[in-house]
Amino acid sequence: MSEKSFHLLVVDDAREIRDPLVKYLQNNGYRAMGAESAGAARKLLRTRAFDLVVLDVLMPGEDGLSFCRYLRESGDIPVLFLTAKSDEVDRIVGIELGADDYVIKPFNPRELLARIGAILRRVTAMPLRQESAGPPRVQFGRWVLDNVRRELVNERGAGVALSTGEYKLLCALIERPNLTLRREELLDLISGREAQAYDRAVDNAVMRLRRKLEDDPRHPKLIQTVWGGGYVFAAEPVTL
Repeated sequence: MSEKSFHLLVVDDAREIRDPLVKYLQNNGYRAMGAESAGAARKLLRTRAFDLVVLDVLMPGEDGLSFCRYLRESGDIPVLFLTAKSDEVDRIVGIELGADDYVIKPFNPRELLARIGAILRRVTAMPLRQESAGPPRVQFGRWVLDNVRRELVNERGAGVALSTGEYKLLCALIERPNLTLRREELLDLISGREAQAYDRAVDNAVMRLRRKLEDDPRHPKLIQTVWGGGYVFAAEPVTL
């Protein structure tokens, strides 16, 4: 994976640190976004896929240690802590929570860049982990999504095969019911890349999925279009 494929999230309440760091990472070949708090970062994680989080320890509200614990409980995104020179206890606790590395403020951007690169090389060199497919079976409307077989099953028990792209798109929607997802957010979730001008990949995948799911694809009830916004999954999934 090239550097341009990696998507980084910088979480720091200090705008004078966060914004220049995001720009610096972008100028060095990474995709990067910033969040001013753990709450804002949680919202971004609902609609974006990130490969590494640069995380400040001391933030108002939920601090970095608590947010790192949340990240470890919900997934395995690598975490690099930003800590003050005097926060030795926090650095130790952070490592115990599962942080991959830390950099002490004030930091040299080139050192931070090197440490990010080292973490990403280490992670990508590991054996590929099996993707989490969620619960074995999820029901919505008259359909059941079988995550083991990666297929749809209708009320008569007949299976409908899904392509990898259709399956990833459906999973992204099911995990975020009644939430409007923009095209670029869906593309990031299902393929880890940014949308380009006139990119129709998501629209084409939605069209194919509607043909399999909807009674009338021209008037969809499950995957609805939000004009000017994106798409919303208008059903309540139930884990079986």
